Amino acid sequence: MKRNLLIGKYWDPDKVMAALDKLTGQGVNIFDVFSPFPIHGIEPYLNAKRTRLTVASFIYGVTGFLTAVTMMSLIYGVVWPMNIGGKPALAFPSFVPITFEMTVLFAAHGIVLTFFIVGNYWPGKRAQLLDIRQTDDVFIVAIDKAKIQDESAIRAVFEETGAYDILETEYER
Repeated sequence: MKRNLLIGKYWDPDKVMAALDKLTGQGVNIFDVFSPFPIHGIEPYLNAKRTRLTVASFIYGVTGFLTAVTMMSLIYGVVWPMNIGGKPALAFPSFVPITFEMTVLFAAHGIVLTFFIVGNYWPGKRAQLLDIRQTDDVFIVAIDKAKIQDESAIRAVFEETGAYDILETEYER
């Protein structure tokens, strides 16, 4: 879905935080902030929801655990039982290292795949950048024009807080 955005470009993250503080104080809904590095304390301004990736990671880990225990129980207890040093075929303490590794393997790979699917990333996808320098040294505050009541007030806030460029652009997520 294409959106028309009003963006303000900054050189300094402190000025971005000042702009976000003033904009949210006026009741403006912030569409997104593009930054070359994480800015501590920005989440409340973006109304960021708590991620559910931890739940997905737990589910993938449990799946790996159950797969490892089932696989080793079937292989060592039913299909190919071996007598190694007089130990029983289903010696669960010997399953611990493989179970741990399978749990970590399933959780790590599952969470990476989930991240790519949810984020709509795939090999060869080109990133849509609002400014080529947003991954280097430029901070961008983006406001969705469809949700703006007074555009001149937002432009005034951008100017007050030190935005070096204010412009309108289209963005498709």
